[in-house]
Amino acid sequence: MKTAARIFLAGCMLVFFAGCEDAHKAAREKGDILAGEKKELQYQLEQCNTENDILKKQVEVLAGIKQDVRFENLYHIQSVKLTKHTGFYDKNKDGKKESLIVYLQPMDEQGDIVKATGAADVELWDLNKKDGEAMLGKWRVEPNELKTLWFTTFLAINYRLTFDVADKVEELKEPLTVKVIFTDYLTGKVFNEQAVVKP
Repeated sequence: MKTAARIFLAGCMLVFFAGCEDAHKAAREKGDILAGEKKELQYQLEQCNTENDILKKQVEVLAGIKQDVRFENLYHIQSVKLTKHTGFYDKNKDGKKESLIVYLQPMDEQGDIVKATGAADVELWDLNKKDGEAMLGKWRVEPNELKTLWFTTFLAINYRLTFDVADKVEELKEPLTVKVIFTDYLTGKVFNEQAVVKP
């Protein structure tokens, strides 16, 4: 009887110590996870403090410049221009011009081309058709997309907007009109420009 009790007691102690070992291992793993999270939070705090210092310096600089002077010295759009390269192109060389490419240049007070923040509404018109059928297509390019369309070459700087017109223009026999409405997000001014595109 005593032997059975000892075996039972020994078994209980083994289960107890095994449970303690498992609990200890789980606690160690949780401690490692918490240590890793603490390290990540410390890194994020350091990043926030660095960004905060940079922003404080910017505020100090901006506070020293009069607001009206800051605004006056920004580039202000005075007009927009469609370049002579605006037209239809055969992108896949199949003999059909299925792409309309609009080359748009925002101009400042000095007549220089500037990369302006804004939105562009583009319309394609066939003015020889009846009123209800004259507009062939309409597209809107939002600011987040427009800023990716800035295009520079050795000879030109402009926004290059490309539109698929395969389902809108069957044959290019007559001149079509491209109209652009550019909304400058800095001043809220709206600029209109149009050009006739020959086949």
